[in-house]
Amino acid sequence: MKIAVPTRGERIDHHFGHCEVFTVFSVDDQKNITHIDLVPSPNGCGCKSNIASVLRAEGVELMLAGNMGAGAVNTLQNQSIQVVRGCQGNARVNVEAYLKGEVLDSGESCKTHDEHHQNPDHQHHHHDHHHGHHHDHGEGHTH
Repeated sequence: MKIAVPTRGERIDHHFGHCEVFTVFSVDDQKNITHIDLVPSPNGCGCKSNIASVLRAEGVELMLAGNMGAGAVNTLQNQSIQVVRGCQGNARVNVEAYLKGEVLDSGESCKTHDEHHQNPDHQHHHHDHHHGHHHDHGEGHTH
């Protein structure tokens, strides 16, 4: 499978439509990253560009992203690309965490299991690894 990440430098860009490039990680059946490609980002808003179909043509099935509006999410999902929002930091680290099952789409922020368990304010249980579930952590963010 291939996983795309909007990046600026080696870090995830929080603005999907304004990132420098999309870093595309090719992953084998053993969940090893086998190849990394860079797909230039079109200028302008991501949801109005053809980037979703471009990424789909590259074989991308999943995008790990920072903040993303519903329009962009719908555009990607219409191309059969799953979206996990709220990721931050180094792109490769996030891809590797996702492959280990440590990243879930909360709609806001991706954190590893360890961080959840260290934070006494979190009363959520993350033992369900079905992708596609949306967890709202209610951390005071508004959309």
